[in-house]
Amino acid sequence: MALSDRLLAAWYAGHPALTLLRPLECLYRRVVQGKRQRFLRGQGTIYRSPVPVVVVGNVTVGGTGKTPMILWLIEHCQRQGLKVGVVSRGYGAKPPQLPWPVLPEQDASVAGDEPLLIVQRTGVPLMIDPDRSRAVQALTAAQPLDLILSDDGMQHYRLARDLELVLIDAARGLGNRRCLPAGPLREPAERLQSVDAVLFNGAAQDTSQGFAFTLQPMALINVLTGERHGLNLFAPGQAVHAVAGIGNPQRFFNTLQALHWRPQAHAFADHAEYSLAALTFSPPLPLVMTEKDAVKCRAFARDDWWYLAVDAQPSQAFVDWFDGRLPGLLART
Repeated sequence: MALSDRLLAAWYAGHPALTLLRPLECLYRRVVQGKRQRFLRGQGTIYRSPVPVVVVGNVTVGGTGKTPMILWLIEHCQRQGLKVGVVSRGYGAKPPQLPWPVLPEQDASVAGDEPLLIVQRTGVPLMIDPDRSRAVQALTAAQPLDLILSDDGMQHYRLARDLELVLIDAARGLGNRRCLPAGPLREPAERLQSVDAVLFNGAAQDTSQGFAFTLQPMALINVLTGERHGLNLFAPGQAVHAVAGIGNPQRFFNTLQALHWRPQAHAFADHAEYSLAALTFSPPLPLVMTEKDAVKCRAFARDDWWYLAVDAQPSQAFVDWFDGRLPGLLART
């Protein structure tokens, strides 16, 4: 297990050795709280987009289902006739220059796995740049938009935002509620009191703390050919090699078990780079991966490799709440 994986497990399970990191945590808190206060006071360079910006982010390290929720927001807004753009850091991307517009035919090594997935699924205009404000400026200069979604960027305080949505894994919560490096929090837990909405991935129902949403498996799609099949392609009890290079691989493995398959789990680091050799396992079995992994594997995929397409399904209360906020957001343009 890599050091990062051991730290992640300790943060969410609790470990007494983490107390040794408390002095560093205090320093980290001071820095992030200082950045937040300067933002609230309007100090420094803060770019305000000509169109509304909705930040979809988290306060924890580790996967929270952010990409499926962004896909849902894109498609939901597009159904209402809105022109939506997305900005992303493009973690792991190596474009020739920044900002960089992501196109569906690009390689994941250039565009980044999550941005490429979003563009291939929705056709939305998407700009990557670690400087989100610069990405927004490039995106709005390129074409007219009604709304911009910022893929993460909660802590990117050089960009003004009109709405903040925070996602939390319902099973893991905030872990030990400590900030980095003693815990998984990017900002203190009190930051949740200032956001517009909190959504809990995997929660059974809405609570006073936030809205519920789930990730619903929809289909199996062949990585090589794009052929789409129902979830009954594999019979109950089918053994499969399961590959996940995401923030919380166990959630994916649990999903496959809930579909009554027998996954042989192969967890990789988030945003891992793959090769045919790395994904050749014994015994030979069908291989099922996440969609985020699949965008990096099409060039060398085999005919028995599949990805599980999942859709975010937020509660009706969140849908109503979001639709109620949209007119106010759009009115400022």
